Amino acid sequence: MNLFNIHLPVAGIEFSAVLLVLIGFCVGVLGGFFGVGGGWMITPALNIFGFHMAFAIGTPLANIFGQSIGAVRKHHRMGNIDWKLGLISIITSVLGVEIGSRVIIALEKAGDVGVIVRWCYIFLLSILGVYMLYDYFVVHPRLMKLAEEEAANAVSPGVTGAARISDRLHKITIPPMISFPASGIEGVSLWIILLVFLLTGFLSGFMGVGGGFIILPVLVYLIGLPTTIAVGTSLVTVLFTAAYGCFTYALKGRVELVAAFIMLVGASIGAQIGATAVKYIKGYGIRLLFAIMIILAGFSVLTEQFYKATGKPLFQTLAGIVLMGTALAMSVIIIGRLKLESQKEKSVSGK
Repeated sequence: MNLFNIHLPVAGIEFSAVLLVLIGFCVGVLGGFFGVGGGWMITPALNIFGFHMAFAIGTPLANIFGQSIGAVRKHHRMGNIDWKLGLISIITSVLGVEIGSRVIIALEKAGDVGVIVRWCYIFLLSILGVYMLYDYFVVHPRLMKLAEEEAANAVSPGVTGAARISDRLHKITIPPMISFPASGIEGVSLWIILLVFLLTGFLSGFMGVGGGFIILPVLVYLIGLPTTIAVGTSLVTVLFTAAYGCFTYALKGRVELVAAFIMLVGASIGAQIGATAVKYIKGYGIRLLFAIMIILAGFSVLTEQFYKATGKPLFQTLAGIVLMGTALAMSVIIIGRLKLESQKEKSVSGK
């Protein structure tokens, strides 16, 4: 593998070009499919394999920006984007990114920022993953059962709606109120939308992510978007937050552009594959795969934290295997499903 090592001048380290392309490809597939930038995987991966945490946060933002352009174009052609909501998100997301990046630089000067960021990853990924599994295995079946009972008894569908968090938030009527026809949403407070994207922007700047791994669940569970629309719309926010995040981290000297461009080679291909696969898997199937992915990513970061605390290489090796193994396995599943459905379409059209 040393044969493929290259020198990264800004970060000042030697790193495998093959590994960078592989990380980029996996992140591209997962990003295009889940509507996330993939920084929640790139940052831990780069940190595990040798990047200082500040560079592991700044560098992925350049890659996320590049890969998101292609994914947004793909989802736009498929009609999966609520442009009104996506453009509104830019307002507070960019402000949040700047606040988050300033906090990281301050923490870097004060001490070991890596410990804080890793624990934030562990906490957020675990909470989100567990909640999404709970929603898939408990809440969704319960709502489906209620819907069937309502249909059988010719009852108004208000019972199922009342069980959703998004419906409760929609009852907050702090003006101005705004509607999003493309997502089928009528009358939600603009302040809720702005607050949500301020938080996701902060996380983008603080953790080196496009914010998508937070935005996707937020759009689905808090704002109430259909999953496929949430996937495409979240990528619009990811595109702009990553662009600004890359800019502000580059000014602070924490972006390794050579590594970002190499990862972009794989990511640009993977993003097209992932975005195409969305139309073949139902909304709740996407949520289940996403939940599994982020829980295992959180476990790999926890394992890396054990390595930092104990100094035992076994933990670092395990963290790398879990993270990259999960990314590769999920990418194979998505590509396999895409290939299977494409073959079915060809056989049907050929008859």
